[in-house]
Parts: sequence; structure tokens; C-alpha cells
Amino acid sequence: MAQIIARERESESAAVGMAAAGRSGSNLGTSGLRFGGAAHQSASEAWVKANLAANKYGANMATDNLKIPTVALGTWAWGDNGETGNGYFGSRLTQADLENVADKAHATGFSLWDTAMVYGMGRSETVLGQVLKRFARSDYQLSTKFTPQAAGTGDDPVANMLEQSLTRIGTDYIDLYWIHNPADVARWTPHLIRLLKSGKVKHVGVSNHNLSEIQLANQILGEAGFRVEAIQNHYSLLYRSSEHAGILDYCRKERIPFFAYMVLEQGALSGKYSPENLLPSGSNRAVAYNGMLPQLKTLTDELASIGQKYGAAAPDVATAWAIAKGTTPIIGVTKPHHVDGLVRASNITLSSDDIAELESLANAAGVNTRGWWEREMLV
Repeated sequence: MAQIIARERESESAAVGMAAAGRSGSNLGTSGLRFGGAAHQSASEAWVKANLAANKYGANMATDNLKIPTVALGTWAWGDNGETGNGYFGSRLTQADLENVADKAHATGFSLWDTAMVYGMGRSETVLGQVLKRFARSDYQLSTKFTPQAAGTGDDPVANMLEQSLTRIGTDYIDLYWIHNPADVARWTPHLIRLLKSGKVKHVGVSNHNLSEIQLANQILGEAGFRVEAIQNHYSLLYRSSEHAGILDYCRKERIPFFAYMVLEQGALSGKYSPENLLPSGSNRAVAYNGMLPQLKTLTDELASIGQKYGAAAPDVATAWAIAKGTTPIIGVTKPHHVDGLVRASNITLSSDDIAELESLANAAGVNTRGWWEREMLV
């Protein structure tokens, strides 16, 4: 069990943070952002356009009380301890480094931060809480998760894990609380109802659930007058399982925001890495991705080429693709210039030809980036 817990997914680049204002009555900062992908006339985009409740930048999409930004901020890598072999990403981050990232995000208007207890087994939550002390609580939104595999044996393991997260982060409520993976939907979902009634959790979502599990969770919550308010799954150019399984269609029909993590595939789609410049030795992501970098080169070259048309870089285009598909990408941020990339991505309007070409090259790469923690979504 300890090994399973230690290796549990700790949200990516994908990052990327989330939370909601709604019941807490606070608003999300969105200065300087614009919704991307307006030219792409897909069903995804048509739904997003129809349900966009925008400020002057068009950045916020509202579903009932839940407001979702164009991009959320991920802190999976914040859980690394910087020691080779002991970090998922091979990151060497100091609190000062991350304070600079948070300052840049705050100034730019990004305010949804996504973390989890199992990201570094508490390190991500602890560091994030320390970094965010510099801001008023109403200036940012927090998203964290209950992971069934790490549950204790008390009377209410979900409430217990929440309390531990609240203590580490240094807050008295979480804007968006997730069940990290299904494990046993009928067992764990009812616990969310008590947390919602307590006010310590403002909104709830499910992550890594397939369609039938999402529907069951929605049914359980619905019987108590609540609902699944967000879904978070692995979704990228290289891994579109949630799309193929009908989950994105379900989200559109039910007006449930879909958060996409691992949009950049832990950096493999950033254009930074290649067969000549591998991902950091000793990191888990190096083991997962270095072997497929030769197959990804044509795609990453095209991401860079399209980026040149928009004054952007390869990761900005990969992020813009996820936005154009009607999702909210969670993008990991460990350096201030990553925030600059999110601004560019939020302002890119990819053409339908751009999207078709990217998806064609992604299919041709013939790789499977499903994480070890993920089950097939097609059932």
C-alpha cells in the first residue's frame, strides 16, 4: 500500500488548479485573459460558446454558481523534493522560486490552484499554502483531492483527509474537492455530501472516473440535492480517451466543466525535449516518455511551427488546442515564464485546419500515454 500511495498521480501540468467561487461568494481573477479557439467550429466549441458567461476578456465560463477560468494552475511538480530519483518530475524548486511563480500568476489574473494530498505526500499542499499566504484568501481558489488508496481507517476517512489538507494548506475551506479516482463510487461519493453541508467544501468533482462512474456519482449526489460540478481526467493530443468514451459529450449535455490534466504530457509536448535532449534522468517522467520522443518529433515540430504563426511556442499551442476542444487545461507552473505561456495560449485562436493537422500527427505518432494509475475509459 505504501508503494501505491507514494506513486499515486499528483496532478500535472496539467495541471492545473481549480476551484470555484459560487457558494463562497468570491470571484475569480481573470485580468488579461481571453478565451481561445473561437474559430474552431467543433461541437465542443459550440457548446462552450453557448455557455460562456464572459467578462470583458471572455475568460470565465459559469455553470450555476461555479466559475471556471480558461486555464487552471497545476502543482503536481511542487511535491517533488528535488532529489534525483525521489521526484516524479525531477524538479528542484525552492519556496522563493515558487513565490515568484505565484506573484506572476496573481499579477496576470490566474487564480485557480490545483493540488492533492498525494502530490509529494503532502509537500505540494504544504508549499502551496506557504506561498499563497502572501495573498488574501478571496484572491485565489483552491482545489485538492481525496485519494481512496491513501484513506485511513477512521469513521470518516474522507473528512479526515480533508482536515489534514486544510491544515497543510492553512485554510478553513476548499473551493473544489475531488474524489481522485473511483475505487468504489458507491462507498466514497456519499461522504462528499456531508462535506458540502459543512461548508468546508464549496464544490465537488470527480477525477479519473469513466462515464458510468460519473453518472453514478451524479445520481448519488443528486439524491441529496447536489451534483457533480466538475470532471478532471487525463486529456491531451496524445490521449483522447475521455473524448472517445463520450465523457466530453456528457459534460456538454449536463453542463459540467471538464478539466484536462497532462495536456503537455509532463513536458513531452513542450518542444523542449527531443531524442537529443531527454527528460531529466532519474525522474519518473523520463522513464515514461524518453523512449517515445522520436515518435513525437514530427508533432512537436508542428506545434512549434503553428506557434510561430501566433507569436507563441509549442506548449502554448498544445494548451490552446485543449481550450479549443472545450476543456479547461490544468497546466503545471514551476517558472514565471510558464505563466507568460498561459497568457499566450489563452489568446490563440487555432483554425480548424490547425486542429485537424495536430490531431492527425498525434494519431500517427502511435503512442499510448495512459498513466499507470488510469484504467481504460472505454468500457
